[in-house]
Amino acid sequence: MAPAPVIAAAVSSAVARVSAYIFLRWIPGHHFPPLILLSIAVYLYCVFGKSEEAFGSARPRLPEAFPKLFPQREDNKSEEQSETKEDDDDHEEPAIYEEEKSFLRISVFGIPNWKEPEWSYMTIGINVLLALFTLDLVFRGPLLHPARDLSFTRVGFVDSTTAKVLVREPDPAQLPLYVYLSPADKTSWTTTDTIYYLGADTDYTYPVTFGGLQPSKKYIYSLSNDKSGTFTTAPSPYSDAANKLTFLTSSCIKANFPYRPSAPALAIHGFEYLSKVLRGLPNPASFMLFLGDFIYVDVPFRLSSSLAHYRSEYRRVYSSPSWSLPGLDTLPWIHTLDDHEIANDWSGGNDTEPFPAASDPFIHYHVSVNPPTPPGAPPGAETNTTYFQFSNGPASFFMLDTRRYRTDPESDSSSSSNPSDTRTNHTMLGSVQLASLLKYLSAPEPSHIHWKIIASSVPFTKNWRFGTPDTWGGFLRERSVILEAMQKAEKELGVRVIILSGDRHEFAAIRYPRFLGTASYTDPRNKTGDMRVYETGQQAGPHEFSVGPLSMFYLPFRTFKQVDEDDVAIKYLPDGNSKVGVVEVDNLGGNNDLQRSLLRYKLYVDGELAWEYALTSPAEGSRRPKERGWLWM
Repeated sequence: MAPAPVIAAAVSSAVARVSAYIFLRWIPGHHFPPLILLSIAVYLYCVFGKSEEAFGSARPRLPEAFPKLFPQREDNKSEEQSETKEDDDDHEEPAIYEEEKSFLRISVFGIPNWKEPEWSYMTIGINVLLALFTLDLVFRGPLLHPARDLSFTRVGFVDSTTAKVLVREPDPAQLPLYVYLSPADKTSWTTTDTIYYLGADTDYTYPVTFGGLQPSKKYIYSLSNDKSGTFTTAPSPYSDAANKLTFLTSSCIKANFPYRPSAPALAIHGFEYLSKVLRGLPNPASFMLFLGDFIYVDVPFRLSSSLAHYRSEYRRVYSSPSWSLPGLDTLPWIHTLDDHEIANDWSGGNDTEPFPAASDPFIHYHVSVNPPTPPGAPPGAETNTTYFQFSNGPASFFMLDTRRYRTDPESDSSSSSNPSDTRTNHTMLGSVQLASLLKYLSAPEPSHIHWKIIASSVPFTKNWRFGTPDTWGGFLRERSVILEAMQKAEKELGVRVIILSGDRHEFAAIRYPRFLGTASYTDPRNKTGDMRVYETGQQAGPHEFSVGPLSMFYLPFRTFKQVDEDDVAIKYLPDGNSKVGVVEVDNLGGNNDLQRSLLRYKLYVDGELAWEYALTSPAEGSRRPKERGWLWM
């Protein structure tokens, strides 16, 4: 039987190596760094603090193990070689497989054998490196890259006549900051803004709004601090260009994961795939609809809950060199809020710590250049309304905030007792946002808009069987009200309703067929019962496309399962560290009332097209108004 130090060294080495692989390449969970560091500490104690003979012989010094690296005097070398030869003669071992067994023990299990000093020191070095890699992933970014001096610009929401650009400039010597604008096709610079003050109250950010722009036109903006960029305005409603739209959607980014030792600490590897996708699109993308977890403040550890730390997390993401990849520097981004920008599975409201500190940089860095709030939403910057509504080409959008206003989810018993009963204190959206969403769903759209697209940071489906209470599966009563409004919009307004969601680090496409009632049936035992009847047709009902992550881990086990006919699974693709959805909408010509617009959803996994799906508008089963009006022109 092997000595106790050898067994302890083997166990601790195995635990450290397996845990390090999971943490660095699979899931950066907070449990792993303490386990890795403790295991390697035990391992080193067993190897260097216990009997050397337990590992085969006396431990040689490094010069003896690596003579080529540490040249020795000839007389000492000859004496040692003589001693080694005599020692070898006195301790002969069976030759068959012994070297192979020794190598396996050393390299795979990490057990030193001082008769093989080179390999032994190397396997010890591997374990030490794993500990250093773990510390590097956790601390290199926060400690070495506070990004306090970050100066940058970023394009936010752009419509046909306006554009928003976020500016950050912490250097007071650059003030006043002059903002210039020119059409890209000719040099005609105009001073559009002068920024006299940038302070710590907004983390030195300022939202620039360009107004009075021409539709479907490319512009160049420039600032007096040598920052510049471009954007292209959206097409004018009812124009031919408004019949097409291409945009992207995804969620969840974490710098330098999966871990690469040689990569910059702030590199976002998924952006490499995103750049590839952007460069391969037949039509330029109008914007990125990013559905939350822009930062992971609590992964693997929450180092602080202070306002300064939350702000630094946003700065670190925007400091990433990956933003300079082709296509990313000109792509507008618009954002929703999710839990890891606050705390995992957050449902503590907007007054509970750490929400106020977490909300501050989200307001300054994202909300300030996001789309407008819906008509009738609480006005004024002090209200911090964080749900949005806009139109672009053939689609209108409603971007939900599923965190700021939510309560604790329903219990399992209350969720399943009667989903149609809407009397509950549990809400994801809050009464004001819910009313605004229902108003949006019931409102007719102009004749060129055939799609109502709802952006939710968490999946609408209840088919995810892991962490379900954090999704809309934890708010089934409120979900049933919204789903009924979606289906009513498809039936009565002649539009399609699409839900785009993220959060789950997996992809799934789901259909929500309309419930038509119950019908009697006879079972094999000749007893009469009732069965639920749903709308027929492979594309009937609203659809959801849930995608993530853009650059993060994916789950190694399967969590998605259809259990009823309410949420019908179309496709489930869980694997891939980088997933992004491309949505292409194209209005069709002619007077075909059944197929007036086509939506293509394309899923890219690690930069490669993995799946695509097409929908037409109006929805199957929709009915035309009795009188032909402006909607059907």
